Amino acid sequence: MNGAQIIGWGHTVFGKSDHPDTESLMATAVAQALEHAQIDAEDIDGIFVGVFNNGFSRQDFQGALVAMGDARFAHTPATRFENACATGSAALHGAMDFIEAGRGRIALVVGAEKMTATPTAEVGDILLGASYRAEEAGVEGGFAGLFGQIAQSYFQRYGDRSEELAMIAAKNHANGMANPLAHMRKDFGVDFCNTVSEKNPRVAGPLRRTDCSLVSDGAAVLVLADAETAAGMARAIAFRARAQVNDIMALSQRDVLEFRGARMAWVRALADAGVTLDDLSLVESHDCFTIAEMLEYEAMGLAKPGEGHRVIREGITHKDGRLPVNPSGGLKSKGHPIGATGVSMHVMAAMQLAGQAGEMQIPGAKLAGVFNMGGAAVANYVSILERVK
Repeated sequence: MNGAQIIGWGHTVFGKSDHPDTESLMATAVAQALEHAQIDAEDIDGIFVGVFNNGFSRQDFQGALVAMGDARFAHTPATRFENACATGSAALHGAMDFIEAGRGRIALVVGAEKMTATPTAEVGDILLGASYRAEEAGVEGGFAGLFGQIAQSYFQRYGDRSEELAMIAAKNHANGMANPLAHMRKDFGVDFCNTVSEKNPRVAGPLRRTDCSLVSDGAAVLVLADAETAAGMARAIAFRARAQVNDIMALSQRDVLEFRGARMAWVRALADAGVTLDDLSLVESHDCFTIAEMLEYEAMGLAKPGEGHRVIREGITHKDGRLPVNPSGGLKSKGHPIGATGVSMHVMAAMQLAGQAGEMQIPGAKLAGVFNMGGAAVANYVSILERVK
């Protein structure tokens, strides 16, 4: 198969942005990506846009906004994707399918979200659209409330792991210090993250503010090309494997602590790639909440169920550990503009493999894993990336 490969990228700074809307954010990141890939807008055969929206903006039909930011795309086919917090990865898979089906040579994957202009109370309700409203609409605290319930269930089954969650938060904030694109570049330390205070109050269940990712604005873009075209470009990052596995949406109908869909996606991707976790140089993982990262340790196979706390305590996922997780700072520090997140995670991994991650760089990075999920481990995407040029 003439597999799709990453030949360039663009990425705005995440955070509370002066950009007024997704149109402006996308235009900036697209321009960066075209320059980085050293191609023109006329070279693009298809555009795949990931924006969750669901009420963040009255403007929808977001797939058409790329051409509003650059009129050279006026007649380029463009499609918008949505898959909750995995919206960006859904757009990526659409672009890869397009290229690998032979329908085009070069594609743009554009992920974006403008969240900070929306009142905080409305943000919580909008994000609850990624839950099963028929049963979960009344959860206090919005999506944070859902993961607060997950954390409480975890503690009831396996013991209070508040300190280990604080260690995950502190790790990711320390890593984010090295990421110039991150929303919050501040090293809080374990003690602050583990202490409930006026600046770090409880948000939902046992989760404190430092256990929750940030409401952010931002855009990220990948340029993909078929292998033949990529061979003539300045760089090429290939997908050794990619997998998507879904799980049932309603939390009442599954053991949410199992993260079964996530585990199955990891098993499938690693098997397709012909590698094990020991072969990976780093992982960018979906730490929308610290309890999510701990459960993902278990889902990817770093620990048995209930023993994810050992992973962070033993330093396995620290930047200098056996398998660094979220050297970019993750969603916790980098921010979580919903539609941009999956694309951003792949940009961060590609930067590492290209040796262009600056102070974030993991020395000698050869293989990178990416895990992006939509909802509470409902839509689960895993990629295994490697540099081929």
